[in-house]
Amino acid sequence: MMSRRSFASIIVFLLLSLAFAGASWGQDVDTPEQMQDQIDLLIHGEKGAGGIIQRLAKVETDLFGRELPGSISERQMGLLNFVKNGTLGQPSMVFKAGIAEWGITHEVRPDLSLARRIAEMERQLEGEVGEGRPLAMRLERLLSLLFPGQIAWQDVNVPANLVFRVTFVDRVTPKSAVAGDIVRLKLEDNLAVGGYLIAPRGSRVIARVDTVKPPRSFGRPSEIKFAFERLEPLGPEAVPVFLGDASALATKSDATMATAMGTSAIGAILLGPLGLAGGLLVRGDAPDVAPGTPIFLETASVTAVKGYPIPPSLLGLLGGGQDVAPAGQVQEEFGQVSEGGDLIE
Repeated sequence: MMSRRSFASIIVFLLLSLAFAGASWGQDVDTPEQMQDQIDLLIHGEKGAGGIIQRLAKVETDLFGRELPGSISERQMGLLNFVKNGTLGQPSMVFKAGIAEWGITHEVRPDLSLARRIAEMERQLEGEVGEGRPLAMRLERLLSLLFPGQIAWQDVNVPANLVFRVTFVDRVTPKSAVAGDIVRLKLEDNLAVGGYLIAPRGSRVIARVDTVKPPRSFGRPSEIKFAFERLEPLGPEAVPVFLGDASALATKSDATMATAMGTSAIGAILLGPLGLAGGLLVRGDAPDVAPGTPIFLETASVTAVKGYPIPPSLLGLLGGGQDVAPAGQVQEEFGQVSEGGDLIE
């Protein structure tokens, strides 16, 4: 059974979420239907059936076992604060789910809905799914079994040019890519700053197809420009990322990467300025960039995010991700990248 303290924390957080329903971390104002779509996708991974009122009531019942008071807008903003954004001093449900996954499997699964993530953790930890109980209380029970005390978060400044390793989740095909296509990657090592967990292994990285050029005269192959956008950490913020000098050099200098590059399109990717804005250029005569293809990226600027203060007893869970180095340290170790970019060979 969940402790009374955990149940009380849900009630307090819920009241705070409703109280801060008018201020949601500077988000753009969406229509009630757009907001409900976002809530449904976060909780269940698909849009609910019926009208907004019916969908809202179902989500509230699934989360808390009852409907909430207030207007539609107050209830929706309260749910978004509770599930995604958090409130002052109170981590969001998404943040807590990520911490719980990190404690059980040592990585997160952000592409799954919250309901499925909680069910999978229950199955792994207790052998069965807690069907029929409110999702928020089921998550609090998992956290009480895994960690001492309440889960907290703290403001942390992620430094610029912090280098980290990712792998492609989606396949990128130069011949069929279309400008605007979203491409997913995932973090391969835990990212921590000063003892605060920022992004566990498995955290999502988003890139997009920038431009595509068809085959041209004189046998010139098609080209696809591919830009990196953001790392999605535990909290509601986004960390801008790019492929810069330090991450390009780390990619070239890593023995595992060098082996992978020999059998993938990364070996034919141009790095550096060259009008790519920290992205990639893949030529049409290169093979596909397959799922699992590794590459290093780096943070584009100092970014304020929410981090989890790791208890001393759990620091060992960071593994190899504990010593992620800023770009300056990488450059000191490996030397300087030549001006104008370079070709990974």
